[in-house]
Amino acid sequence: MGIEDRGLTLRAGVVGYGDAGRGIHARLLREVGATVTDVVTRDPARRTLAETDWPGIRVHDDLAGMLDHGGFDVVVVASPTGRHLENVLTAVPAGIPLVVDKPLALDEPGARAAVLAAQEHGTPLTVFQNRRWDTEQLTLAALLATGALGDVHRFERRWERWRPVPKARWRENAVGDGGGLLLDLGSHLVDSAVQLFGPVDSVHAELRALTTPTEDDVFLALRHAGGTISHLWAGGLVGAPGPRTRVLGSRGAFLVTEFEGEPTPFAPLAPGTGTAGWLVHGDEREAVPSAAGGHADFYRAVAAWVTGGPVPVDPWDAVRTAAVLDAARRSAASGSSEPVG
Repeated sequence: MGIEDRGLTLRAGVVGYGDAGRGIHARLLREVGATVTDVVTRDPARRTLAETDWPGIRVHDDLAGMLDHGGFDVVVVASPTGRHLENVLTAVPAGIPLVVDKPLALDEPGARAAVLAAQEHGTPLTVFQNRRWDTEQLTLAALLATGALGDVHRFERRWERWRPVPKARWRENAVGDGGGLLLDLGSHLVDSAVQLFGPVDSVHAELRALTTPTEDDVFLALRHAGGTISHLWAGGLVGAPGPRTRVLGSRGAFLVTEFEGEPTPFAPLAPGTGTAGWLVHGDEREAVPSAAGGHADFYRAVAAWVTGGPVPVDPWDAVRTAAVLDAARRSAASGSSEPVG
């Protein structure tokens, strides 16, 4: 059920109107029947896009100006990562519920400062970990709940692409300001692993910059407190992407061979429409039906949250994810496993 079906019109002010603000957040807000009433951007072309997309929209040069105007139910921070903390500190005194794109900040101290500032002002805060609503993630969580895999000893997930010519955007080129795959895709990968298998005790990481100024080749080995080991990959120079997800347990395995249409040698093994992957026992396999879900469900949860419902994503989860990514940077520098925290 969308928010429009409940008679609620969610009004959003969006900070930034680029790939994230327009391409993801505004698109999902429209999908659930919400309205973008205000945008912060100084780019003339993006201003024109916002005015075309949302007739009557108010466009502001800065966040303070948008907050002074008011008239919306939630602020969505979709600026480059390096400005997230600054935006949070500017926004929280207004007391308006706040959605921040992942990662919440550049590191654990910044993420912690953002959450504490929101708590100090009594401002509701959540983080856009939309991949929790992937059908792949929901299907795997449901499969684990049945015990079909037994005791899971290894979780593998890959976010690999063949992109030898990087995109000309800040995510690939912003050195020290939130660019690179560790923060971009690593935030999703770590959050997914922790949601499935619990807190992380230590990290071993390999980080390289092959085609961009920031890391575009990432490998993380997480040792969870419960004993499971997660192996996570993110790469832009991968001519033969591996299987998206492989989960190994005492009773079998779960295998997802492709993801969002990315070319892969495993495409012939892709299950049919309506299935998410394979439950595998040696040379035997059976298709696993997809759980219902999608990224727009995050904003359906936001609509319920701003009217008193549960928080879609606990912001302290984002702090814990940042601590894992900080440990990954230390590990890549030291060449050794590093404790989290």
